[in-house]
Amino acid sequence: MSILSELKERFRKALLGMVDDPADLLELVRRGQDPKFGDYQANMAMPLSKRLGRPPREIAAEIVQRIEVADICREPEIAGPGFINLRLKEQWLAEELSAAVLGPRLGVAPVTKPRTFVVDYSAPNVAKPMHVGHIRSTVIGDALCRVLRFLGHRAISDNHIGDWGTQFGMILYGYKHFLDAEAYRQNPVEELARLYRKVRSLMDEQPKINLAVLTETAKLHAGDVENRRLWEEFLPHCEDEIDRVYRRLDVKFDHTLGESFYHSRLGEIVDDLIKRGVACESEGAVCVFLDVAAVLVPMIVRKRDGAYLYATTDLATLRYRMETWRPDAILYVVDYRQSLHFQQLFAVAGMLGYDNVELQHVSFGTVLGSDGRPFKTRSGDTVGLEGLLDEAVRRALQIVSAGDDAKPDGPELSAERRRQVAETVGIAALKYADLAQNRTSDYVFGYDKMLAMTGNTATYMQYAYARVRSIFAKGNVDVDALCNSGAPILLDSPAERALALELLRFSEALDLTVADYRPNQLTAYLFDLANRYSTFFEQCHVLRAETDELRQSRLLLCDLTARTIQKGLELLGISVVERM
Repeated sequence: MSILSELKERFRKALLGMVDDPADLLELVRRGQDPKFGDYQANMAMPLSKRLGRPPREIAAEIVQRIEVADICREPEIAGPGFINLRLKEQWLAEELSAAVLGPRLGVAPVTKPRTFVVDYSAPNVAKPMHVGHIRSTVIGDALCRVLRFLGHRAISDNHIGDWGTQFGMILYGYKHFLDAEAYRQNPVEELARLYRKVRSLMDEQPKINLAVLTETAKLHAGDVENRRLWEEFLPHCEDEIDRVYRRLDVKFDHTLGESFYHSRLGEIVDDLIKRGVACESEGAVCVFLDVAAVLVPMIVRKRDGAYLYATTDLATLRYRMETWRPDAILYVVDYRQSLHFQQLFAVAGMLGYDNVELQHVSFGTVLGSDGRPFKTRSGDTVGLEGLLDEAVRRALQIVSAGDDAKPDGPELSAERRRQVAETVGIAALKYADLAQNRTSDYVFGYDKMLAMTGNTATYMQYAYARVRSIFAKGNVDVDALCNSGAPILLDSPAERALALELLRFSEALDLTVADYRPNQLTAYLFDLANRYSTFFEQCHVLRAETDELRQSRLLLCDLTARTIQKGLELLGISVVERM
């Protein structure tokens, strides 16, 4: 159960008869800022005062009289000008936790009205190695898919890869003019990447090469036999390379439908736009003119030379998704620099009749270096994603090895196990550091910060999980027997109660995550939970509890904490380790 959702529903019923539509007022039911005033607070009396022309405390008193929360809350209290403070009953908290102990969903109920989402994320150009710019789209999109599915929605992940654009024209030109045959034989992807970089640099200097690249691209799109043969030769090598990175990130897709998949559909979509009067010819090109900030801005869907653009492909992709999956929502996890493109795309989608689907640009900021500029290597190149993973794992191995070597009874982990733990910890650190940011903000990349054992990091969360698990190992506790024992949960101390309340906020955190598609809501919750557990651990003996009943109760709180951290990290695409 989501406590916040339950309280909002109860306030909704209480407000019926006082206002016609209480929806905006329900947003003023929130988690309490200071525990001494209560667990939750409702602040709708003040805005209602203006609407109803009555004193806010009088309105608050009427709401308290109307609302039915006696089964879950103590008597509501009115504070200040009309704040309604709510404190949950300890018995109710304990009963809800006892129910959560027995189920794999940890008290999170599936949604009553599941929706179908298509989530478009990652989308690298496969003709060149993935770089730091792909990390945000990849991990944010994957986390959203995982959370949506856990909540009971149908989430279809679609990796709309760039496998048909100008970058292949660059590689085709480079292959025909600058190929190192032996290097290509030894490592095709590395050589293709070299050719791409070389041709890109030459295009900036020599306009004739720019034209030659466009010619090679046009030949590919027109079905030239040789260019098509080379494209089919290059593509599997490129796909294998990105799939290897995805395996390390534990990211999977339901569908990988690249730009090439839609090529045969582009002419049809342009013809339909013209037929509907949505698009028209302008100086030889076909455009849709859109009002952006009172200025008509063209979205070109076919150039004067007959070539199509990203906008055309995205419209064809949208039509395919609507016809094939009939989604309620399509999420495009793409960086903020494409905001204008998506404004235009969504506007044209409405003109085509796609007005019964939520189209959402889940935008995100830039990964910065310590200089505050986009993160690059010393030579000025974009940092490769796999290089980031390797370095994170290398540093994690140093931390894991140092910690293992420092144990009083000597190291516990074999060299191979250290490497496995380092892979898990290093990649988790990279992913969590990104997900913990408000996605619309830029953030500064730093290995030391992301691998820190303190603060809101994956390493801290994994350590919190491992610390809980060590209690069960040390006490030789049979967890299954404990959970099925029917032992009651006791919440006699403030630390126990605070931990219990945080555990029951898991469902609420997931709701907040999908409300605006922000995984940092979940990381913030996990960090709060780990801190609550740390306080509990310091103040409450577990294995040396005063009575057996108290020992079992606290062990159950420990188990719920470990499982909630594990599930929360899993929904972020992050694994845990039993020992660190």
